Amino acid sequence: MQSSSRNNRFTASLLALALFIAGSVMAGSASALAQQPNQAPPPDQASDQAPPSLSPDQLDKLVSRIALYPDPLLAQVLAAATYSDQIPDAAKWADEHHYLTGDDLAKAITADQLSYDPSVQALLPFPSVLDTMASDLDWTQSLGNAFLAQRQDVMDAVQRMRQKAKDFGYLKSNDQIAVNADGSYIDIEPVNPGFICVPAYDPLVVFWPPRPGFFVGGAIGFGFGINIGVAFRPWGWGFARFDWRGHGVFINNAPWGRTWANRRFYAHPYAGVHRYEPARRAEGHRLIGRSEEERRAPREGRPHPQERHHR
Repeated sequence: MQSSSRNNRFTASLLALALFIAGSVMAGSASALAQQPNQAPPPDQASDQAPPSLSPDQLDKLVSRIALYPDPLLAQVLAAATYSDQIPDAAKWADEHHYLTGDDLAKAITADQLSYDPSVQALLPFPSVLDTMASDLDWTQSLGNAFLAQRQDVMDAVQRMRQKAKDFGYLKSNDQIAVNADGSYIDIEPVNPGFICVPAYDPLVVFWPPRPGFFVGGAIGFGFGINIGVAFRPWGWGFARFDWRGHGVFINNAPWGRTWANRRFYAHPYAGVHRYEPARRAEGHRLIGRSEEERRAPREGRPHPQERHHR
């Protein structure tokens, strides 16, 4: 009997110990769960956090490649950069359809039922610009993110770089552009609104004092450009501008309102431009890539070479 009693007490002690251990484990698990809200959010939530703010020097470097573009082209580039994920495919489409111009190109954009945002479609007449953006996608994404999160700072950086180029004698009016200085702000407008030149320049040259004897007049090439007619008005051409003093951007004659906070749902108004689903994409044209000479001309700021493509 004594042996049986001792066994019962031993069993009871083991059961109590097991219950204690189980309770400790459950308490530890509950504590861990309670602490989870302080952990890093899932990747899809983390992506909603605005990118780190860039300093003025960083922004100056970021915009230096495009700061001397005419205002209408610059506005379209900044808007399109906010859709950086669409740029590579758009650059490919523009390259393969570069032989189409004017009404023919506008009709092809519509007929192919492209899914790109209209701000990206607006650059399809400019294969060289899209190629620049696609060839350095990290830069394009950084530019777009900065424009979404720090629009005022980006515009101020553009003005700082323009002021440098003007002060050093590189930026001045010519047959293609009109450089207008209004107090602290510099506009660059096309002389002919229907012809948008794409300046070619080295940022490491035009934003620094010229060395003795250097011919500043040849530092920026204004020979290459694209004829933009009324067929492209639905994409905002003819109605793209800046309010530099008020830090406003107007695309298609409406304030561009896309920001980091509303980027997932903001849709800029483009009357007459349909946004198709990717599955609706069509192709009814010959695909002809640019020749090396055609690629080299915009990089060197030379006029568009004579093409002999058969449509």
